[in-house]
Amino acid sequence: MTWLLVVLGAMVGAPLRHLTDRAVRARHDAVFPWGTFTVNVAGCLMLGLLTGAVAAGAAGPRLQLLLGTGLCGALTTYSTFSYETLRLAETGAVRHAAVNVVASVTAGLGAAFAGAALADALWS
Repeated sequence: MTWLLVVLGAMVGAPLRHLTDRAVRARHDAVFPWGTFTVNVAGCLMLGLLTGAVAAGAAGPRLQLLLGTGLCGALTTYSTFSYETLRLAETGAVRHAAVNVVASVTAGLGAAFAGAALADALWS
């Protein structure tokens, strides 16, 4: 049953990542990889919220498998973040590459902490 929950979540997360990336790229014709940045930060926020909900007893392990491992695992993408950062550096956009690393880590951690704080405020 656990693998099925992960698969179901991933079946939503992967297409959501693709569609979000396309929508963001359509609005922002820029060198910076805004689509990947957006899905990664959104996934961090969701996972922080979910982690806080589980800690507060408002969500259980099945929801964590479905949304955390499945949906967030397929929505977020460390490999694409790494690839895009490498491509930026290789094409001479070193500043964009550095900003991508610093902004992604900072915003991702900030979003995860914000999600956990929101969960704490909602369920404590």
